Amino acid sequence: MTHQQTGSAAPPGPPVPVTPTVPPQVPRPGPQGVPDTPPPRRTAWAEGVDRLRAAATTEPGRLRVIGAVLAVLVVAFGAVTAWQMTERSTAADAVLNSSQPLSADAADIYRSLADANTAASSGFLAGGQETEASRTRYESDIRLAADKLVTAAANSEPGSPSEKTITRLNKTLPEYKGLVERARANNRQGFPLGGAYLRYANSKMQVMLDDAETLYKVENQRLRSDYDDATPYPWIAIGAGVLALGALVWVQRRNYRRTNRVLNHGLVAATTATAIVLLWLAVGHTVARAGLNESYDHGVRSLNTLNDARIASLKARGNENLTLVSRGAETKEVGTGADVKVVDVYDYDFERQMKDLTTKLAAAEALADDGAGVRPVRAATANMKVWKDRHREARAQDDAGNYQGALDRIIGSKADEPTGECFDNVDDALNTALKHERVQFERAAGDGLGAMSGLAAGAAVLAVLAAAGAVLGIGRRLSEYR
Repeated sequence: MTHQQTGSAAPPGPPVPVTPTVPPQVPRPGPQGVPDTPPPRRTAWAEGVDRLRAAATTEPGRLRVIGAVLAVLVVAFGAVTAWQMTERSTAADAVLNSSQPLSADAADIYRSLADANTAASSGFLAGGQETEASRTRYESDIRLAADKLVTAAANSEPGSPSEKTITRLNKTLPEYKGLVERARANNRQGFPLGGAYLRYANSKMQVMLDDAETLYKVENQRLRSDYDDATPYPWIAIGAGVLALGALVWVQRRNYRRTNRVLNHGLVAATTATAIVLLWLAVGHTVARAGLNESYDHGVRSLNTLNDARIASLKARGNENLTLVSRGAETKEVGTGADVKVVDVYDYDFERQMKDLTTKLAAAEALADDGAGVRPVRAATANMKVWKDRHREARAQDDAGNYQGALDRIIGSKADEPTGECFDNVDDALNTALKHERVQFERAAGDGLGAMSGLAAGAAVLAVLAAAGAVLGIGRRLSEYR
């Protein structure tokens, strides 16, 4: 009979070996009692520096480092030269083809508007006998001003003060034309209201002339800014070139001392190319700077002075006409205390503008550097003096109550020896002087710009060739260790 075994005890048998438990190991303390830790993982940069340091302990390694440094220096020199000369060349191009022409256009806008106002007042004074020449002159000036405003608007920067000024002028010009036509219509019919319309038109024109003069000054400042960008010496590029050239000379000297070989063709080619770029940079920019400075001193300064003289002449002529148009309706007090006196506004402004014209003509003659520039300025000065004498005679006639005699002295025929003839002679002489000075400016500024042409691109190409020559020269030395 079989009995089932009860219980969970294992049957007796040989004992099973048991693996003893290993207690956790504590790291042995280091010399200072700090546990040992694995070294941190090194960065690629640190490993590269170590390799470079190790390579530099051998001559081939040193040559590789020298070759890399030379290539970087020469390429950096070429890049900086190209960058700085591109900036200066762009500024010089703006001086010749953008800033100065825009400044001239701004002066033409002022001249056209002022001359149109003068022609309108001259026609008004002629009454129903307005000449066809006066009418044609007025229309021509208005068209020229409108055309110049379109050109200026196309070349102005969006959102700039110049753009806003041009917008105001474009808006006001049709309003002025409308007032002039109303003045003419009333004047032909003999209505006194015509004079009021013309004075109102003139006040609007004065606002336009202020805007035109502001535009002229802004464009002159822009021109001066372009000169300031074009003329400074490229010291960063020159410094980089001297450094690169010095490094190349040092490497060749080192190579000679170690190998007793006078020339390394690659390094000589690199040195020659670098020296050419550095010499080209120094001489080219010096010539360009001289040309640009000449264009400013003997071109722009004369042009600005002549334009200022023309503006003064136009203002004086307009005030002279308006003196007769207003017939004493516009007066002001001048002086202080017991010396206060009442004067005609327009005649007072005429005298101020003639003083300004005298000063500007003297300055223009001093700035003119050849006979072709001096002669028209002297002609303008001579006609200005005659103008003053004739104006005094006209004022004497008006003060004596002889309005027609004064009118003949202002806008009469040539036999009357009018001041209008003197004004036209002054304006023509100034226009001749302006054309001469503009040619002088364009020649000098063109020479300055031409001296920079090709310098940026040439420097970049020669720098790449110099870097290649340096690398090949060092490579030739390295091949001796293989």
